[in-house]
Amino acid sequence: MSGDDDLLTGIMDQLPLAVWIARAPGGEHLFSNRMFRDIMGIEARTDVGVGGYSEPYGIFGRDGHPYPESRMPFVQALATRSTVTLDDIVIHRHDGRRVNIRATARPLLAGDVVSHVVVAFADITVEVEAEERHRRAEERLRHDERMEGIGTLAAGVAHDFNNILTQIRVLASLLRLREPDVARVEDLVRIEQATDSAAALTRSLLAFGRHPPGRVTRFDLGEIVAGVVDLVRRTFDRKITIEHESASAIVSGDPNQLEQVIMNLAVNARDAMPGGGCLRVAIRVVDGTPPPPLRAGRHVVVEVSDTGPGVPPELRARVFEPYFSTKHDREARGTGLGLATAYGVLQAHGGVIEVGDAVPVGARFTLYVPVASGADSPRGDRPPLVSGRGRVLVVEDEGLLRQTLRRILEHLGYEVVEAADGAAAIEVFRAHHDGLAAVVLDQVMPVMSGSEAFRVMCTIDPSVPVILTSGRLDESSDAELRRLGIGAVIAKPFNIDELSQVLRAAIGAAAAARAATEVGQGS
Repeated sequence: MSGDDDLLTGIMDQLPLAVWIARAPGGEHLFSNRMFRDIMGIEARTDVGVGGYSEPYGIFGRDGHPYPESRMPFVQALATRSTVTLDDIVIHRHDGRRVNIRATARPLLAGDVVSHVVVAFADITVEVEAEERHRRAEERLRHDERMEGIGTLAAGVAHDFNNILTQIRVLASLLRLREPDVARVEDLVRIEQATDSAAALTRSLLAFGRHPPGRVTRFDLGEIVAGVVDLVRRTFDRKITIEHESASAIVSGDPNQLEQVIMNLAVNARDAMPGGGCLRVAIRVVDGTPPPPLRAGRHVVVEVSDTGPGVPPELRARVFEPYFSTKHDREARGTGLGLATAYGVLQAHGGVIEVGDAVPVGARFTLYVPVASGADSPRGDRPPLVSGRGRVLVVEDEGLLRQTLRRILEHLGYEVVEAADGAAAIEVFRAHHDGLAAVVLDQVMPVMSGSEAFRVMCTIDPSVPVILTSGRLDESSDAELRRLGIGAVIAKPFNIDELSQVLRAAIGAAAAARAATEVGQGS
């Protein structure tokens, strides 16, 4: 009989399922196989029974709390006298590993009495992790769809706001140029400064709406992070400990935008720890599979974590929405665009931002940015106000802004003709292109957009330079228009100095091109 027992034990040890058998009703251990020990990480305990399984074996639920003794597979099978299956059990092994299991418990009857309970279970960690990745991907898709709708709204608001700001800014600068009273000049300068602040808010809206980076260049994000850490070390309360894990990480984009994102996250972390705590900023380069929708490859990962109260799971889907805040102090809430802007900036840089728990407590924001490829393309500063000559076609659907542009250009020395939309502009251009020095063309208009109108103008007379004005031209459209020969793209809200220089440069370049063509034909 002993040989049969050894054979049976050997067979049970070869099973791909863990098996544990206990006596009823006390739950004393009778038998367990090798797979039980492999999954649990320890030998079966002979000193525990009903009501005391959770702590010795490290049995927890997926919510992270100890598994209720009343819901243990042994207890449920004994109580119901039927087979039960549970797949919400997580074993917290003594070596630190976490193993998700699916357990099936079946009572063995001796007559009408349950004599034993057999529990068989399998490691379903891979299956659970795959389900979690799928759930997160679907959740991110729903989140991105909602955020895209909000971003579209934000970009639309920014477009209208930019038109208003452009009027205020250029009129203030025009009045300043004509004003002899020093005190009034100072007031007009303050108006211009106020529009600069409003323009910064508009840029935040555009960044949230996935507006492309403003100054694209290759740079070391590790240096940007180090600069932020150095600043917060010198300015944050000494009750907050600063930890920094540095690394070199070359990315492509707008360093100012990404620096602002990291600074905003650091300030949020500080605000979450009014009594002090630890702020940790870490950067590293990883090669693998990032969160969806990013593709596998090399990415720079920046983590900003704190030891504050954290962000409740039920609020994490909303923290990147504009004007949503977990702060209760009205004075500490700021504009409400910090995290919304961060979300948009990361999207514009081809990355993502996520929020989760820090260890052991607090919140952790994680940024993923693709490692750089390509070359620098910095944008320089604009020279000061310059005048010009010639006839300029101004195409702008906003009547007040169109009138403002007329006044500015006339002040600069140009003659102005107008059109209220792209279709009307084409008719004016078709009739008068021989006498036009340039076209100032708005991008976002009813009937026909500026880029569509520009393509038609190119078929009529490609020698007339066209300056496109826009507050939200996307990167692909910008590249396509430049390939077709757009004279320049100027971002709203612009000032009179910037417009004068861009217009003068475009007209000069066109004149030089025509002269070179004439010389070539003459020779």
